[in-house]
Amino acid sequence: MESIITRHRHELKRRTLTVRDSQRLTPHMLRITLEGEDLADFTSLGADDHVKLFLDTDGEAPVARDYTPRAFDAEARTLVLDFALHDAGPATAWAEAAQPGDTLLVGGPRGSAVVAPVFDWYLMIGDETALPAMARRVEELPEGVAAITLAAVPGPEDQQEWQSAAAQTAQWLHRPVEDAHDPAPLLDAAKALDLPEGKGFVWIAAEAQVARALKLHFLQDRAHPAPHLKAAGYWVKGDAGSSDKALD
Repeated sequence: MESIITRHRHELKRRTLTVRDSQRLTPHMLRITLEGEDLADFTSLGADDHVKLFLDTDGEAPVARDYTPRAFDAEARTLVLDFALHDAGPATAWAEAAQPGDTLLVGGPRGSAVVAPVFDWYLMIGDETALPAMARRVEELPEGVAAITLAAVPGPEDQQEWQSAAAQTAQWLHRPVEDAHDPAPLLDAAKALDLPEGKGFVWIAAEAQVARALKLHFLQDRAHPAPHLKAAGYWVKGDAGSSDKALD
């Protein structure tokens, strides 16, 4: 059987990094660039890899949150993280208050899941929390394939543009942040998609119930091959800090 996703394990390491700068990309997305010599051996092979941020909470035990390495440069010793400002959790609070010179403890990535370059088209569906991984995947796709994105954000000012050698088709949905757990907007838009001919890979990341509904649509309604699909619940409504990466 053809191996579609290859999993790589990395040496687990924690790195103390320093904030280089902070940039507001959109009203609901903040970019933090970190730097430090600890990044000399940083490795991230998959567009949807995640690192753990260890955040202090008023003297209590640190809490850990998962974030996608949006970009990194081992030679320059820099790591870029994009924060979706959709809740009032510790990661959002840290990002909004971060100043150059602040430090952050970052762990991982523990591993990478690399999708084999055997597809004619790639469909990526997600909400605000999925944009860093979605953007990185689009940017890394080569010439000669199609990159189709379907993303839900609060408004037109939250849309992003990404450069890629691939042929891009982008569709944006606008809905309030408080409705991000409702599957209907993304599910209805997904049902209306006309997908290209050829072999395609579908990637989904959103609130767990939303991601699950989208996954079932492609597997059951469209009979998309299960090995050619990856879905993850990046967050769970009403359960701060939780995720459902497997969607079992």
